[in-house]
Amino acid sequence: MDKELNLNIDQFTVSPFFSVISFHKVVDSLKEITKEKDAPYRAVYAQSLIEEVNKVPELYTGVTSKKTIYQNLDLIHNLLADLFPTALTYNEIKAVSLPFQNFNFNFTKRFQQIINDAGEEFEINIRDFTNDQYYIFSCCLILNTHYGENFDLTRPLFYDIPDKNGVNRHYRIVYNGDFCELIPTENAVTITKEDIQLLKNSFDDVEIWKQKFPNHSWILKGFGILTLFDVTIENTISNIKTNLLKAGQENMSVSIAQDIFKSIFKIKDIGFGVFFVNNDSRTFIDLPAKVEFPSVFNLYNKKVSKEVIGAATQFFKELDQKEEYYCVTDIKQLYHHKEWIPYLDYLQSRNIQSFILAPIRKNDGFQAYIELYSATPYALHTINANKLNDVMPLLNDTFERYHNDVKNEIDAIIQREYTTIHPSVNWKFEEEAQKLFYAKNVKDQNVLKQIEFEGIFPLYGETDIQGSSGFRNKAMLADLKKQLKEILNILEFVKPFEEELLFDQRIHEVIYFQNQLKKNQFVAEAQINRYIVDNFHPLIKKLSEKEQYKKIIQKYKEQIDPKTERFLNQRKKYDIAIQSINKNLSDIIDEEQAIIQKVYPHYFDRFRTDGIEHNLFIGASIAPKQVFDVIYLYNLRLWQIQVMCKMVVSHQRVKEKLSFDMQLTSLIIVYNEAVSIKFRMDEKRFDVEGNNDIRYEILKKRLAKATIKDSTERLVQANKLVIVYLNDLEKTEYLNYIQYLQIQNYFTSEIEEITIEDLQDITNLKALRLTINTTFDLAHFKFFSYSDYIKYYTTT
Repeated sequence: MDKELNLNIDQFTVSPFFSVISFHKVVDSLKEITKEKDAPYRAVYAQSLIEEVNKVPELYTGVTSKKTIYQNLDLIHNLLADLFPTALTYNEIKAVSLPFQNFNFNFTKRFQQIINDAGEEFEINIRDFTNDQYYIFSCCLILNTHYGENFDLTRPLFYDIPDKNGVNRHYRIVYNGDFCELIPTENAVTITKEDIQLLKNSFDDVEIWKQKFPNHSWILKGFGILTLFDVTIENTISNIKTNLLKAGQENMSVSIAQDIFKSIFKIKDIGFGVFFVNNDSRTFIDLPAKVEFPSVFNLYNKKVSKEVIGAATQFFKELDQKEEYYCVTDIKQLYHHKEWIPYLDYLQSRNIQSFILAPIRKNDGFQAYIELYSATPYALHTINANKLNDVMPLLNDTFERYHNDVKNEIDAIIQREYTTIHPSVNWKFEEEAQKLFYAKNVKDQNVLKQIEFEGIFPLYGETDIQGSSGFRNKAMLADLKKQLKEILNILEFVKPFEEELLFDQRIHEVIYFQNQLKKNQFVAEAQINRYIVDNFHPLIKKLSEKEQYKKIIQKYKEQIDPKTERFLNQRKKYDIAIQSINKNLSDIIDEEQAIIQKVYPHYFDRFRTDGIEHNLFIGASIAPKQVFDVIYLYNLRLWQIQVMCKMVVSHQRVKEKLSFDMQLTSLIIVYNEAVSIKFRMDEKRFDVEGNNDIRYEILKKRLAKATIKDSTERLVQANKLVIVYLNDLEKTEYLNYIQYLQIQNYFTSEIEEITIEDLQDITNLKALRLTINTTFDLAHFKFFSYSDYIKYYTTT
């Protein structure tokens, strides 16, 4: 305190003002009162105050030290009695201050109590108000007062002060400067119209303001009256708008949310969360959000018993009937609902004693809830629940937007994963959709035109899993054999205790089926599965009623897939292997596609089968705003070879983790003629158009199982790339690419030149076949552009 007494009253060392606290205007008004003859008691009181002020002349001439203020607080209080009525001291939040500074005194009783509750450690400061802002605001005061300008200084200023419970309250600051005057010193700079125009364009450049209003170049003499208004609720709503409704940011931080609801309810230990419940099943669901609020009521992905989950489902079925807030003042009051008890016990274990659940507007698919809870019974109740009334409309609007975002995300996933409208051609669909939309607005008759792209060049590639059907059949056979073996074990275990004739018959039937599988598995498979479902499963259903058979039957049931009633262990491993391979291949080509699209936009689609097929189409009609050159086609062809090699190399790392030793085959079809593609409205996909172009589609379908001429050897082989071409011009082009990539270590063997066995309606097909270097280090895998290729040949 002694340190503080010696400080100058100016809070800011750098300021256009030299502050002098003076009560000269109040004293001058008292002098006028002494002249009143119709109210002698007022004159006498005013005279006595003047005599006291004369003993401390600085109170009139000007005080620059806090010490003088603190030593004369009682006198100052009496001087300002008319401005600080005793009758209002417990209602108003007022003090003497200087504009924009935090040196305050002569507090009303209510203001003093607020300061005391905040604690000795608390230092009062204006929220988000910097030294530079103070300087510029002070200069604006000079311009308005001395130069007759009208700079708007109505930006709201706030104090954030904690109450005795540590909950922040928010107060708006209002200054009354009627008792202040501004006096220029000899250092004051005369401000011209040009200066004012410059300042109006320089709010962010405080140095310009400091040039025009040097440090301590003006005297601020007098005092101001600071009045605070408690705007906690209004400020809280504003915070929600700022943090919750900001465009593109549907979530506020957890700490901000906690502080907001603490301020509204004045409860220090209040908890807050958001959770979602499925509209139909009344079970908890998880929706992606930028900030996950730690909901206590939500059981999604939490390790709790089935009893607790079932009780929660019953609880929210009841809650679904209530449109207003669900308030529980004491959780113990709910225990008469026997079916809720496991869930109520769970909530009590999280120290929830009173709570409010506020339903947010229901949307398609889910219902959102705001949860507020306290560890204190009766802390939350039906009366203070009404404080949510001002907040809930904002939350409803926010979650309506969130629901729309969820729907848009789902629509985007559907478009990305289930349709073939590629971004490169999306402009054409938008163009036609806009025409239809505008036609509807003017009540014009219009229909959607067919989307067609003419004169484009096709590229086709296929990366297939070699012998995938054989792997699938082996997996299914292994599962069926295992299931029959387990059935036989059960029958032999039960036979000594049951009717011998029946079980002898069943055992002979199972052994017969086991032998059938060895002879003709495909014919026997469907028959055996039907037998198991129709004959054996009804039998074990009866047997499982007996205690002595439960263990062995339960072991069997644990291995059955509930939908198909089959053993699917090996089949599931097969499916996982296919999915893993396809995902790896898709990820590679999608990632590389995003890069190559930047060179020149082109249409791309891919299909997952037992491997990945892809189509590429490039040409001027797909990107009419860009200049097309055949170089872009050559670049894409070179890229296609490289990306298919990368897929095979990457697969070598993936297959080590799979249950099956699966290899990949690779096929490219070269087609040098431009084609047209049209979007089929009925099938929602692009297709090649025109009789001549259909030959290209026939090629794709018939080459999959093609063989080498005069041989049974399949055209496609593991870890080899086959490039099928139609003429010598195509052959020469691709031979150049291959020889260049051989130098780059993409391939390991000599080029095979192959004639393909004639196909239906297609003859004289030729191919190049070469082995991919599967030992290539992916970390050093580099893509070479057509420019790299040209540069290499021109320099060597």
